Amino acid sequence: MSIRFDNRVAIVTGAGNGLGRSHALLLASRGASVVVNDPGGARDGKGGDHAAADKVVAEIKAAGGRAVPNYDSVAERDSAANIVKTAVDAFGTVDIVVNNAGILRDKSFHNMSLDDFEFVLKVHLLGSAYVSHAAFPIMRAKSYGRIVMTSSNSGIYGNFGQTNYAAAKLGVVGLMNALRLEGQKYNVFVNSIAPIAGTRMTEDLMPPEIVKKLDPDLVAPMVAYICSEQCQHTGAIFTAGAGYYSTIEYREGAGIRLPGKPTVDDIAGNIDRIVDMSSMTRYRTSSEEVGAALAG
Repeated sequence: MSIRFDNRVAIVTGAGNGLGRSHALLLASRGASVVVNDPGGARDGKGGDHAAADKVVAEIKAAGGRAVPNYDSVAERDSAANIVKTAVDAFGTVDIVVNNAGILRDKSFHNMSLDDFEFVLKVHLLGSAYVSHAAFPIMRAKSYGRIVMTSSNSGIYGNFGQTNYAAAKLGVVGLMNALRLEGQKYNVFVNSIAPIAGTRMTEDLMPPEIVKKLDPDLVAPMVAYICSEQCQHTGAIFTAGAGYYSTIEYREGAGIRLPGKPTVDDIAGNIDRIVDMSSMTRYRTSSEEVGAALAG
């Protein structure tokens, strides 16, 4: 089976470097028309130029593909909506959105300014919402779409000095969890990728030999798959890096049911059973979990 994207239109945000570039090049090589979005800022989101997006567009065209650049920031509503408008103006529609744009402003929480905390959330979480919000009605109307959220093991598992980034990266999973329920009736599937990659965002955080092993090109095939028509998963978190591919899920322990009106002392006396995860349940909606709590 050969996965193709002929007659599909893809938006990849933050596609001027690293993971976004790899995603854009792979989708284009498989037939997609691609909007290469990148405002060209530094790793912390400051500054900007057109060179990064233009270079990737040139690479795609040189290989015989179709692409247009876009230089808007995902962090503002109007500019994020203009990314989708660029796709519609250039190619007539949008089928795929890969929310990849990101920045880092790392500091320990007590040293972090709230401006830096909020701006990282704007780029990662609100930026993903803004672009998806502009594309979703188009996908819903034609009963087809694939949306990718870019999460991170920093949000799923935690990482020192990245409270802003971690909060945003777990936030996009919550966005996915609800949006996939709204989209699945219309064949609009929403999944998340938690990449493990060596990019300019991580190159000085890891030894060079590790960065080399974490080639972004090894993440792109997983992203391309969940962008494809063949992918029938929705609401999944996939991880990929260094040739490793897996799925991350939330599970809930079997728990216990305490009669009457339990006290804090009852909780303390049963805490070992409450935290026991030897038996687990996977819930697909919040209603399922609430129903289980009310049962019995």
